[in-house]
Amino acid sequence: MAFILRAFSGGADGVIICSCWPGECHYVPEGNYNAVSMMNLTRKLLGHIGINPERLRLQWVTASEGIQFAQIVTDFTAKVKDLGPLGTSEGMDENELKSKLQEVTKLIPYIKIVKREKLLLHLDNVEEYNNLYTSDEIESLFSEIPSYYIDPEKCRACGTCRRRCPVEAIDGDKNLIHIIDQEKCIKCGTCLASCPPRFGAVKKLVGESVPPPIPEEKRTIVRKKKEG
Repeated sequence: MAFILRAFSGGADGVIICSCWPGECHYVPEGNYNAVSMMNLTRKLLGHIGINPERLRLQWVTASEGIQFAQIVTDFTAKVKDLGPLGTSEGMDENELKSKLQEVTKLIPYIKIVKREKLLLHLDNVEEYNNLYTSDEIESLFSEIPSYYIDPEKCRACGTCRRRCPVEAIDGDKNLIHIIDQEKCIKCGTCLASCPPRFGAVKKLVGESVPPPIPEEKRTIVRKKKEG
């Protein structure tokens, strides 16, 4: 999904993915099933942000089908030319287009976690993938996006969440209350899962604003010295 969105962000007017026929891959047999599921989800996401999903296509073709491959590329190229330049045909300027693509790209880890079960489905009839993701389902992905916040009253600066954050979005130190950088956060929930239960400092917020970070001068934790 990231590669597809990166291509569109880089100025591609269309993206075509070519894969072995289902059941005929000699290397990663489930790879093409994963591809069709991911491609259909990405098409839904593109449609949600106003980009024509016809700009993305998945095509079954093998190395021995050279003539067919050439025809596929020719047909898709003609289709993309008919659609026109990306963004312009959708009524978006360059800044709006990049902003929307960046928004979805940032949410990829979150989307993969939320839709993990469906993305791993291997359906015998690949046509069933077309109806796997509903419009309401995609809408809820954006309307129910969680945010994560570290309660300064409960944080003990143990560093567990900071060390496990995959994108280094948590700032803190041994005696410094931790803060999540909301711009870097990818909504994966790793901090929530890793925070020791005895502290319970990380909160999941849905439909509410994230409280402002604690001022720098109040972040230092003064620990009591052990007697004896």
